[in-house]
Parts: sequence; structure tokens; C-alpha cells
Amino acid sequence: MTARLPVTRALAALVEHVTGRPCGVGELPRVRRKSGWDAASAPYTVLDSLPAEFDGPPLWDWHADAAWSYQVTSVGERVDQVEWLADRVRAGVVGRTDGHWTHDLHVPQARVMDRELTYDAGGESSESAAGAIVSYVQRVTITVTSA
Repeated sequence: MTARLPVTRALAALVEHVTGRPCGVGELPRVRRKSGWDAASAPYTVLDSLPAEFDGPPLWDWHADAAWSYQVTSVGERVDQVEWLADRVRAGVVGRTDGHWTHDLHVPQARVMDRELTYDAGGESSESAAGAIVSYVQRVTITVTSA
């Protein structure tokens, strides 16, 4: 069975790479500053794990393949920020060029079989005491098999 943590780490690294912005795993991302670790300033993304599905060869190992699902939430102060981030996430995770993935998603001890964008909600604004926050939710499924 393919472990989830390597897939999560690989996806978070890919999201950071393609957006050029911090990505927190299940929480607000932190960035290193001279004074130590601080909360990242907007825009940024947060990667959350969602329920998974398992499959495998008949009568052998039903957990050989796993479809790990994630939610990527782009967070910013303006709609244009989150739409830009969401465009980068979409192109980076499921974008293809000449029939191949535009960006590699290397998972140690596993082979990525498929990537799918399953939900793309668009921007949603909310007001708080700290000011306006805009978020954009996308859900992706990464299907892997044991290497």
C-alpha cells in the first residue's frame, strides 16, 4: 500500500513550486524570517487531506492502488490574487503539454498513475475584523500505485 504522507508532501511542494507562494499542510503556512517563523502573508495556499479510495488487482491486494484526495484553498486579499493562484494550481497539478504532465509529481516509492481536478469552486469573499479575505477552493485526486 502506498503511504499518504509522501503524496501529501510531494503535492504541497508542487503547489509551492508552481505558485511561488507558501503552502501550508492543514494549517496556515509559516515562513522563516530573521526573527523566526511567522505566519505567511497573503496570498498563500492551504492543502487539506480528504477521504481516499482504494483499489487493486483482483484477489490479491485491494490496497495496492490509492486515490488520495485533497483540497487546495487559495487565500488572498483580493479576487484577482486567488484566481491567479488557482490558475497556477490548476495548470501545475493537472496541466498537460503534448500529452504529458506539465510538471512532475515525484512520490518516493510510488508511481503516480493519474491526477484529476474534481472540484473548482471559484472565489468567495468574507469580511472579518482583520479585513477582507477571499478564498478559492479546488479539489484534486492523485492516484498512485505501489512502486
